Amino acid sequence: MLDVVKSKNETVIRLTDERWAHIIEQHCEMAGRRQEVLEAVEEPDVIYAGSAQELFALKAVDKDKYIVAVYRETASDGFIITAFLTRRLRAFERRKKLWP
Repeated sequence: MLDVVKSKNETVIRLTDERWAHIIEQHCEMAGRRQEVLEAVEEPDVIYAGSAQELFALKAVDKDKYIVAVYRETASDGFIITAFLTRRLRAFERRKKLWP
């Protein structure tokens, strides 16, 4: 299965089954949260820049817990690299804020 959403830049972002399998293998707490990962890209609370052209889209899921969807945009489309849960918002606040 291939899921597709649009980022805040109106870029089509893909999430493949292969990538999803990698995500839940590395981050078992993400099992069952595929739709929330897609929502984090489509409707994030905040987006930060990465150091290797990746983007970090964060969306609150609990009082102080966030889904982080890491993705990359290219000229034609984009793809999700990984996703995980975090409480460490300060680690991202040191990065360049791209949106809003």
